[in-house]
Amino acid sequence: MGTFSVWHWLIVLAIVVLVFGTKKLKNLGSDLGGAVKGFKDGMKEGGQNAEAAPAQQVTQNTAAEKATIDVEAKQKS
Repeated sequence: MGTFSVWHWLIVLAIVVLVFGTKKLKNLGSDLGGAVKGFKDGMKEGGQNAEAAPAQQVTQNTAAEKATIDVEAKQKS
């Protein structure tokens, strides 16, 4: 019940290659790599845009407040 030896891992790898095939494993590897790269880029962009985001929200909220109509006041009158 200890750790697996190198031979165990080689047998597992051979079975995985036989079941899935090398083309599917290559596609899976490239998809996983692209996802990790996209996540890293998103984390970098999130840190840089965090300071600019509150300023954009203020301008967007002001524009939304100008177009807001008070529905309750309209119904009471």
